[in-house]
Amino acid sequence: MDLRDCTICPRNCHVDRIAGQIGYCGQTNEIKAARAALHMWEEPCISGQTGSGTVFFSGCNMGCVFCQNHTISKGITGKGISVLRLSEIFLNLQEQGACNINLVTPSHFVPQIVKALIKAKDIGLSIPVVYNTSSYEKVETLKYLEGLVDIYLPDLKYFSPVLSKKYSYAEDYFSYAKPAISEMVRQAGSPGFCGDLITKGVIVRHLALPGCMKDSKAILRFLYETYGNDIYVSIMNQYTPLPEFLDAERFPELNHTLSPKDYDKVVDYAITLGIENGFIQEGNTCLESFIPPFNCDGI
Repeated sequence: MDLRDCTICPRNCHVDRIAGQIGYCGQTNEIKAARAALHMWEEPCISGQTGSGTVFFSGCNMGCVFCQNHTISKGITGKGISVLRLSEIFLNLQEQGACNINLVTPSHFVPQIVKALIKAKDIGLSIPVVYNTSSYEKVETLKYLEGLVDIYLPDLKYFSPVLSKKYSYAEDYFSYAKPAISEMVRQAGSPGFCGDLITKGVIVRHLALPGCMKDSKAILRFLYETYGNDIYVSIMNQYTPLPEFLDAERFPELNHTLSPKDYDKVVDYAITLGIENGFIQEGNTCLESFIPPFNCDGI
């Protein structure tokens, strides 16, 4: 993984990040993170009773027009840290009682994260590591994480290249996400638990978007036909249009939350397919109050 000619993600920017050049992700070689804290808003088997030890990295290789974490995905907030400091953050979260270390939007910092995880594990990091990603990944990059990541928590955002191009400027999204998730399943294997907490395996998330029920159903069908119940599927209703970020004139169809009726139809379809290992959301998860403050807490 040579950051002097960066091709670690599908954007293939070929920039020299070590020299300070910035690629599509908006980041140089320096790790930048915006929050490290116990987080209770993941799936129950991830958050547990004490919280998931989430590290939110700044920057992103997707650029979704509806991103709810836009202040960090655009690199607006965050603090530069060293590999050593990142390893210390992992250990600090473990000391606070975190169920796991949860790496959120980590793709563009994989080389640095690998070094930090090795360092932290050498001096006592023992809780599971979660890789929380958009799935816009290269298999060859994911291979560097083998043996370091226990739980993969990938999104599967789109099946349709038309939608992925329109909303994330990534027409080739599914063509990369499909083999990426396959590699994650190969590495992590079938889900394993200690009590109510997941210790290994893959949970694929899908955020249902307004007006995209056909695509949501295609994703669920693909996942079930490919993996059956060897993975968990998390169907999310928390889509939150943020007026200060979403261009409502360009994307009026996204300028409202998902209707409960449409969400129920997606869930019912999953049940009809035979999906048994799954999570659904209830209540007002689309409220902005569920978005944590990215104030460099814990960094």
